[in-house]
Amino acid sequence: MNFRRSVPLLKAPTLLVDDGTALLDSGVILEYLATRSAAVAALMPATLEAFRATGLALTVCEKAVQFHYERALRSPEQRSETWVARVVGQLTKGLEALDREAPASGWIGEAGIGAADITVACAFGFIEGMLADLVDPALYPRLAAFGARAEELPAFRAAPPIDGVTAPAD
Repeated sequence: MNFRRSVPLLKAPTLLVDDGTALLDSGVILEYLATRSAAVAALMPATLEAFRATGLALTVCEKAVQFHYERALRSPEQRSETWVARVVGQLTKGLEALDREAPASGWIGEAGIGAADITVACAFGFIEGMLADLVDPALYPRLAAFGARAEELPAFRAAPPIDGVTAPAD
């Protein structure tokens, strides 16, 4: 599959459904999948705590992507230091909030793992991988431990290492 041809907006994540329709945005994709699967529906946030964690995780991920693109697409002379400071500040505050709220054991406001947990773990893993030079996991010990707990689950271990960002084009 050629991502650029299938998804001209180049938005990840994108889900191509059976009829070829492209669904964009994590939330929309999960809502769609929840209408098709009781197992996915059961993962959806059910508590205010889970909704908050999901929103925080998606926001810090968005800030990480903004910073990454600023750094990857602009030369040092073209970068806006004001913009970089703002985005890094927002990213840092979001990570601090997630770290404070990450449970020391178990999962976020749910009896078992849910979409909030998956979102938080994936966002932190993405940020660690993309911004390793900027984000020190030692500054976020609860969040790092939470992410490590999730990464030990069979479903996480079974996920392919290609992240969709650095995967080779077709």
